[in-house]
Amino acid sequence: MTKVIQFLADSESKAFDLEHRRKIRFNIGKYNAAVQTGLTWYYDHELARERASYLKAKVINNLDQYLLEFERNFTERGGKVIWAQNAEEALYEIGKIMARRHARTVVKAKSMTTEEIHLNKFLEKNGIESVETDLGEYIVQLNGERPYHIVTPAMHLSKADIAAIFVKHLGIEHTDDAQKLVLTARHLLRDKYTSAEVGITGGNFLIADTGAVAVTENEGNARLSATFPRTHIAIVGIEKVIPTMQDLNLFWPLLSTSGTGQQVTVYNTIYTGPRQPLEKDGPDEMFVVLLDNGRTNLLAQPDKREALHCIRCGACLNVCPVYKNIGGHTYEATYSGPIGSVITPHLSGMAENKHLSYASSLCGACTSVCPVKINIHNILLKNRQQSVAEGHTDKEERIAIQLWMRTMKSRRLLNLLPAKAKNWVLMRMLSQVGWNKRRDALEVAPKSFNKMWKERK
Repeated sequence: MTKVIQFLADSESKAFDLEHRRKIRFNIGKYNAAVQTGLTWYYDHELARERASYLKAKVINNLDQYLLEFERNFTERGGKVIWAQNAEEALYEIGKIMARRHARTVVKAKSMTTEEIHLNKFLEKNGIESVETDLGEYIVQLNGERPYHIVTPAMHLSKADIAAIFVKHLGIEHTDDAQKLVLTARHLLRDKYTSAEVGITGGNFLIADTGAVAVTENEGNARLSATFPRTHIAIVGIEKVIPTMQDLNLFWPLLSTSGTGQQVTVYNTIYTGPRQPLEKDGPDEMFVVLLDNGRTNLLAQPDKREALHCIRCGACLNVCPVYKNIGGHTYEATYSGPIGSVITPHLSGMAENKHLSYASSLCGACTSVCPVKINIHNILLKNRQQSVAEGHTDKEERIAIQLWMRTMKSRRLLNLLPAKAKNWVLMRMLSQVGWNKRRDALEVAPKSFNKMWKERK
């Protein structure tokens, strides 16, 4: 079954799953309400968006310079930088670190880049236990699922669902008390922090002038994952660079407000390398894996490269009518929702993922809420254009479009076909894309306006 067929089948299943829609409406509704409250703390939110957009454009258009500046400053403090062109290179280098440290347990903070390179599967194959320490990630890991949402991995689960997962996989007594469920996870994870040989995090921002990795979170698990183990590995996409430390006062509040409605998240940490001689805690060694994995494919396209401005706040997912109906897992990709539909075809191949760019109503809600002003719906259109230009369309579709164009450009040809013939063509074409499955068939009027106008004259 191709990805497209699977996507359509899963979309229909989720769209008509009323319980799923109830959970998503409830959970996203809480976030959207919090975001609206959070925005009131801004004196001029639009100005903040403009500044963030400008800074990200400045960085992306000079990405090589900023990455080299980051590397130079990070390595000066004893850190080590690994440049990974793809997932295979990243996993190979991480595997070497694990072997040298004789690692048997890894504690892992929430990171979409680790999901992108399928790190957990790689570690499992090598006999290494990988424990997700973010509560949402821990829950979906127990349940054998991928994260449902960029920011909230377990958004699709209710409190009752989570209780059932804990009962099944952890053997606890059933409880409806959310606090008890959180304490259960906290108790089980606490020993993992102190026994793990390696801690892995992502990075929300790479600070070029300081050579630092900035991580923002609400649970403190990333800070614990980076502090207790002797080795800290941060896996970060190359597009996450910002010029200076001072720029965090713009980006951290934008990220937290757009994502969760907070003025700023609870824990905000800046890692500048391994423990220094006079420091009492921190890892003995720290690595930053700079991950490309298709990002330079976007960088090479000036009309689409602004997609690399994304700071992974998840705001576009929360307002997208398609995402709210079909859910995050339906996309079968690391990054779901509007921004996932934009970048996945470039990260993982246009031929296999072109259908994601069509999974949009083009309403523009995603663009209107993006804190760095990415023109998301416009890039989706450009992705569609690229997929057609590269020949990733069915032969029957290409023939139908060519015939339609030729007919529409000629009034004489359009008048030759009777209404019944036009209705047959419409029925044939629209049934291919499922239009007639849930809608009344479109019918052409028995007499065209052109003929009626001539008769009137």
